Amino acid sequence: MASKRIFKKDLNRMIFDIVEECFSVQLYNESKKEASDKLIDEAVDFRNNMTEKIHAAKTNKEFKVLHNEVEDAAVDFIHKINGLH
Repeated sequence: MASKRIFKKDLNRMIFDIVEECFSVQLYNESKKEASDKLIDEAVDFRNNMTEKIHAAKTNKEFKVLHNEVEDAAVDFIHKINGLH
């Protein structure tokens, strides 16, 4: 498993991509602003919760569970972004 620092960087990069895509949706379709703002809030909350869990994790087994949780959330966020288009 990668270090906590790398894991957090990857998480932040994923959340940045989600927020950026939501802003793109807002730029081209103002009627989706409320839904995309809600998705941004959800992504930021997820990031904050995962960062706390990453800090608390001590074993590789815990990191593997967190990594799987992030991967599952990434797929979920992709489906939600696709639903905005």
